[in-house]
Amino acid sequence: MKTAILGAGNIAKSMAAALRGLQKRGENVEPYAVGARELSRAEAFAREQGFEKAYGSYEELVSDPKIDLVYVATPHSMHCEHMRLALEHGKNVLCEKAFTMNAGQAEEVIALAEKKGLLLAEAIWPRYMPSRQMILDLIDSGVIGMVTSLSANLGYPLTHVERMVRPELCGGALLDLGVYPLNFACMAFPGEIRDVASACVKWETGVDAQNSFTLTFEDGRMAVLYSSMLVQSDRLGVINGDKGYMEVQNINNPEEIRIFDLQRNCIRTIPVPEQINGYEYEVLACREALEKGWTECPQMPHAETLRMMKVMDGLRKSWGVIYPMEK
Repeated sequence: MKTAILGAGNIAKSMAAALRGLQKRGENVEPYAVGARELSRAEAFAREQGFEKAYGSYEELVSDPKIDLVYVATPHSMHCEHMRLALEHGKNVLCEKAFTMNAGQAEEVIALAEKKGLLLAEAIWPRYMPSRQMILDLIDSGVIGMVTSLSANLGYPLTHVERMVRPELCGGALLDLGVYPLNFACMAFPGEIRDVASACVKWETGVDAQNSFTLTFEDGRMAVLYSSMLVQSDRLGVINGDKGYMEVQNINNPEEIRIFDLQRNCIRTIPVPEQINGYEYEVLACREALEKGWTECPQMPHAETLRMMKVMDGLRKSWGVIYPMEK
């Protein structure tokens, strides 16, 4: 599977490392091409990351007939445009989270992919990791009893990063960080959401700097979630039952699962499988989908991507966080 990366920033380097690791492992995955807005930047990336081709425009990249999959690694504000460009050129697409600026854009590109019969997937990596099923199996096992609530957080001090604070780049904590607690909750509690209550503190540019939101599900379960671009948080996910609780160390890329009893004693520690860097799972899911002729990945189907975008749209609307392109 010849894989191309559209964009040559930091997250593109992480994907490149995963692609090289998969190739080294003998998987049918090739880090093939990269595209950037300047040829010199693309060439430097290709040289450093071991890619065969470098293109000085995104249009040139998606015109390469040898490419099987394009990974979109640009800012949120450009995701829709760049997915559309790749799909119009007949390319299957894996797009970094947050999938788009809003649900309207997500519906647009999903409809285009379905019309063209192409694979389109959101690269929200915990959805594809083995730890996801491990957590669900532990809940189903009853080891912590009947589960009715969870909490999760993700925070990093990121106000020095331009894309995080600029509204025109769809900045703010929610789309970049809050999307992880949201997905953590909806993976553990896959039912319908009945109610959302929330609050946020804004940065001087008008984007959300930190936020908290509580989801109440139709079955009565509750998820209390928090994200921030102001501080470093413990990134912990805690799932609560009437016989104990479960801690997931780092909801962004789970490192270990710990089971506690009613006396708060850790009775079991479960490591997650060794990985290249975590990005490989979404690539392998896309390869399987292409081999089987699927147009979406079951780990993150289109309906679930749309559901996450609609929840985030509702949160931003309640906070008055509106991007310039939406006005």
